[in-house]
Parts: sequence; C-alpha cells; structure tokens
Amino acid sequence: MRLALACALCVALAAPGLARADYSQRPDVRSFIARLVENHGFAESDLTKLFSSVTRTEPVLRAIKPPPERPTWKDYRALFLTEQRIEGGVAFWSAHRGVLERASREYGVPAEVIVAIVGIETFYGRHTGRWRVLDALTTLAFDYPPRAQFFRSELEHYLLLARDSGLDATSVRGSYAGAMGIPQFMPGSTRHYAVDFDGDGEIDLIGNPADAIGSVANFLKRHGWQPGADVQLEARVSGEAWRDFADGGVEPRHALADLLQAGVKLPAAAEQPGSTRVVLIDLGTEHRLGLRNFYVLTRYNRSSLYAAAVADLAQALRERAQRPGR
Repeated sequence: MRLALACALCVALAAPGLARADYSQRPDVRSFIARLVENHGFAESDLTKLFSSVTRTEPVLRAIKPPPERPTWKDYRALFLTEQRIEGGVAFWSAHRGVLERASREYGVPAEVIVAIVGIETFYGRHTGRWRVLDALTTLAFDYPPRAQFFRSELEHYLLLARDSGLDATSVRGSYAGAMGIPQFMPGSTRHYAVDFDGDGEIDLIGNPADAIGSVANFLKRHGWQPGADVQLEARVSGEAWRDFADGGVEPRHALADLLQAGVKLPAAAEQPGSTRVVLIDLGTEHRLGLRNFYVLTRYNRSSLYAAAVADLAQALRERAQRPGR
C-alpha cells in the first residue's frame, strides 16, 4: 500500500533560522548512511545526495527543548477545552460519523476519544505542520544530543517509509519533531500502526480522515486500550500519605485499596474494586486516578497533562454531541 501525500516537491528557501549544511560529509552522517546501506540496501549515492540537500533548522532545535517551567494544568487545559475546539470536534464527528462508528466497533475505542486526539493534535486536520520532515528529523538526529538516538531511529523509519511508499522524501511537511498528517504520527508509528481504513489501497494520513481515524484507533488498541473501561476517575485527597503515590508516573501500578488507605477518596458513583490498578495524578489544583486507558493515552504523548486533556475534551465532545437538536 502507498502512503498518499498531497503536497508536491517543496524546495526550502533561504530564511532566518534556516542554514544549508552539508550533512552528507559529516562522519556521524556517513556512518548512519553506511548502516542504512548495509541493513536496508539503500544506494549510498542516493543517500549522500539526499543529505546534501538537508537544511539545518534552528527553530526546530529551539522548539524541541523542554520549557523552563512545566505549564500549569489550568493553562494547559485552557489551550484545548475551548468553545471553538469543542464545536469543531462535534462538526468533525458529524461529518465522519459512519467512519467513527466503524472504528469504534472494530477497535473498541470510543468515537469521542478519537476525535479528541485529532482535535488536540491538529485541530481536526487544519494544522499539520510546516517544516520539511527530512530537515526536522536530520537536524534533531545529529544536532540534538539529548534525544539523538530516538530521532535517528525515526529518520531511519522515515527513509524506509519514503522508499517503500514511493514518496519523494524531500516533499513531506510536518511538525518541528517530524510528526505527520492529521493524527501527527511519527514515521515509526506510521509504519507500525497506520491503516488503509477506507480500503482504497493507499494509506493517506495527510488528506484522508478515514485513514487517520482508523489509524488512531488502531494505535490505541495495539497499545492496550480496554473497550468499555473508564479512562480516569475524579479523586480527593486528605492528609499526607497520598503524596508517596503521586510520584509523577503514569502507569497504573498501585492497588486502589492502598490509595484509599492513604487518604484518597472517590465520588460514590465512581466506586471500583479495591484490586483495580491506578495511578494518582497530581494536577496541582486537582487530582485524578488514571486507569489503564489513561496510560494508553500517554503512549500517544508521554504526558499526564496530555492524557487528562484528551479525556476532558472527549467528555466535552460527547456531552455537546448529545445535546437535544444536535
């Protein structure tokens, strides 16, 4: 199957923050090329020519650095729980209702969760990124040491994806981190989880909402989504013993009974078996108990703020879509 892409070949123009750098002559890049030639049968001359065309992108290096301060939950949530994003999500849901219902049946993921992810990632496909993926990934792979291994792996996936799908590797645009299309899949996720959900023989995450919807649902299912299960539970805390459980992790490793003994309380309507595995999420102004599906959402973006925002937006979308007259 081919990954259909609408954008034509784009040649990077000289602009502030962009600098032509002949990566093809760097020893670390030469070693990377040699490994791709040996392991995957690429032609050395083709890769040398490709990397000689890469533009080192300073804004990418600035954007990838962690912010000096972690955003507050209030500020983070306010970015995504807006009237425009909720209404846009309901409209997207209405426009693709049949596809979303089929994805929910086949993968067990609620429609509102799929829509919420697409809404947070790209505002329902409106903002898919402006950077050349080749430039972004190469810049990060060889000029950002803290995560060089990760981005070299993604660059390798990208080159394999381009070759196997018949893409022009210089043409694709995406985020500053190299994420692509409506669902903002990294190249590795595209190769492993993207699906041809409309059955047209092509995988198109940039121009085809059906493939994007199916791919998001497949990603979540493959990471362990539990159909029909909750994502998170409201929680209140008292005393100090609960603090030992709020360690910043996102994996539900603790038995609920242990947290209840430590001063965590649930609303009566949210009662769960004491053996239920949970993680205590301290959002600063409030607390949540994350269940297995909360953890699955963090596989998409490894942040408890992200998972909580997806869950909250999904709930808002469901409530809005169920209003009389919708």
